Amino acid sequence: MEFRTEKDSLGTKKVPKNAYYGVHTQRSIENFSISQKLPIELIYSSVKIKKACAKANSELNDLDAKKAKAIQKACDEILRGKFDAEFPLGIFQAGSGTSTNMNVNEVIANRASEILGKEKGSKFVHANDDVNKGQSTNNEFPSAIRVTATEQGVLLLRNLDSLERELGKKGKQFSKILKSGRTHLQDAVPITLGQEFDAYAFALRKHSKRIKSALENVKELGVGGTAVGTGLNTRKGFREKIVKHLNADTKLGFRVTKNGVEATQFLTDIGTLSSAVKNLAVDLNKISNDLRLLSSGPKTGFNEINLPAVEPGSSIMPGKVNPSISEAMNMACIKTMGNDYAITIACSAGQLELNTHMPLIGANMLDSLEIMKNAMKDFSEKCVKGITANKEQMKYYVEHSAALGTALNPLIGYDKVAELVKESLRENKSIKELVLEKKLLSKKEVEKYLNPQNLTKPNL
Repeated sequence: MEFRTEKDSLGTKKVPKNAYYGVHTQRSIENFSISQKLPIELIYSSVKIKKACAKANSELNDLDAKKAKAIQKACDEILRGKFDAEFPLGIFQAGSGTSTNMNVNEVIANRASEILGKEKGSKFVHANDDVNKGQSTNNEFPSAIRVTATEQGVLLLRNLDSLERELGKKGKQFSKILKSGRTHLQDAVPITLGQEFDAYAFALRKHSKRIKSALENVKELGVGGTAVGTGLNTRKGFREKIVKHLNADTKLGFRVTKNGVEATQFLTDIGTLSSAVKNLAVDLNKISNDLRLLSSGPKTGFNEINLPAVEPGSSIMPGKVNPSISEAMNMACIKTMGNDYAITIACSAGQLELNTHMPLIGANMLDSLEIMKNAMKDFSEKCVKGITANKEQMKYYVEHSAALGTALNPLIGYDKVAELVKESLRENKSIKELVLEKKLLSKKEVEKYLNPQNLTKPNL
């Protein structure tokens, strides 16, 4: 491999001759080898910010127009995926993300220099003085996290809404199918299968609102605040121009923060979004577990619903089919909960004017958004959409459930019903049979008060 020699404040360093990154990135490659690269989407968001900054600096006559255009062209090429291999750095680096910010600066600077007819490493377009002009890692990197989280959050919401609609469709489809409710995994009063699915859909609707609310604060950007959020070495109006150009490219409605110092010190807005996504995972995990229980069997479990078969379920038991999509959702939810825990700790671990755990926060946030977005798509299309109901099995459970006796409480009292339930279980007789045998109610009254159709709503 051929090399070129570059110099920084620490001295000289050999850099691969064909690399678009420079000496700062080379030092980071040598310093940090823990593994796990930062998501490319985060790099792209940083590039979008650099492009917006170049436009703003040019408008303010703080950056040569030719250099500004070359920087913008280099950014566009990066955003088309042309230079993905030039961003090799991992999550575990300096806590502000300086290594990655400089990696982006160097690649843009070297490509912009080439566009203007100069060699890589010439610093004709300077990584710090030109590409990073009016910025600091301390405001640029968290702004990139916010931009990426917003973009991915919008995509997650689309899949969340699609899953909520599919569950709602099942609610309507199953609205007339009676089944036995269960609390503590024991028989409870009747419910319709449709009511169960309607509850799932309603829960997801709430999560959609929570995530949208969290995203509103994430859209506040501290970009242009430089080192501590005060905007040192920038002109008045610089921040507004950056955000204007960023919005023109993304159409996502970002806003300049009202307090640049707060935006530099705190990443709680990301923590709040992470918590909202984690809470979504909490309920999706519960829904997935419910579907696995309801489809268990088919001969030795509940066997109330059928989940679509997507793959053979065993390497040794022929014909076995497992709830694979639900299990994948379970694992995605568990991973998201773990990501949130790390984000919570990292958000709390900054000192004074800066949070120093931003790469971890950004990477975990994007990981959660990505896996939940994809898990919900699979869950909706490959599981929920194809669920069918075993009506006869559910009918049997309803008719033989001792919990039906609950409807008699207003007529004969709790204590008497408790005795009936015990006898029902002991004698293996239904509540209806016992009530008629003991002549506690007439046949007409039994049909009226123990009709399961009337027991899934207020009935007095």
